[in-house]
Amino acid sequence: MLRILVMNGPNLNLLGTREPEVYGTQTLAEIEAMIAGRAADLGVDVMFFQSNHEGALIDRLHDAMGDADGVVFNPGAYTHYSYALRDAISSTGLPVVEVHLSDISSREEFRAVSVIAPVCLAQIAGLGAESYTKGLDTLVAHVRGEDR
Repeated sequence: MLRILVMNGPNLNLLGTREPEVYGTQTLAEIEAMIAGRAADLGVDVMFFQSNHEGALIDRLHDAMGDADGVVFNPGAYTHYSYALRDAISSTGLPVVEVHLSDISSREEFRAVSVIAPVCLAQIAGLGAESYTKGLDTLVAHVRGEDR
């Protein structure tokens, strides 16, 4: 069975209360439950990890090399400046789909650029919590070779 890691970066533990006009009212736990349901439909196993610390995210990506077939990743604010996370993604060789609840391209200028996207399989943004399920679908299709 495929194993997919779903990672969330800084401040995403505050979903549901953090700027609901931007990020919605669903909590991270509710989004994870939705992802788990979609994973069950796809016949894949999912693992979840959230950290507010860049190094912990990098360590989990490294650990995923022997633990996961791919990663769905919302790097939060690290999206825009973490070359360390970019290098970790590139170094693992794992397929990664970058996801965002909001449409980062239509937000503040500093949020419009992702330094992570060039080393990811895809970026899915602006669909709210559905960005995660679309990201999971995209990743699973890729790993299974169904996207060719």
